[in-house]
Amino acid sequence: MKLMVVWDSSPETRDTSLARFKETGGAPPAGVKMLGRWHDVGGGGGFVLAETDDLVAVSRWVLGWSDVLSFQVVPVIDDEEFIRSLS
Repeated sequence: MKLMVVWDSSPETRDTSLARFKETGGAPPAGVKMLGRWHDVGGGGGFVLAETDDLVAVSRWVLGWSDVLSFQVVPVIDDEEFIRSLS
């Protein structure tokens, strides 16, 4: 399953989250493949496109950052899969 993991920081946690990202790289845990990551230009948010069948691993990943970021985790499908859903 593909997931769009969207994050956002508040002004109060932005510097802390950026410092942690610079130090750790924010890699996903085992069982979660990061297909790409994009940051907004201001550095306060962005999203990851991830692939996994292990939602517990995704939950651990997100919870590990939840003290400094807020998240939305959205299952997504590509064009081909979406077209099949229209049948």
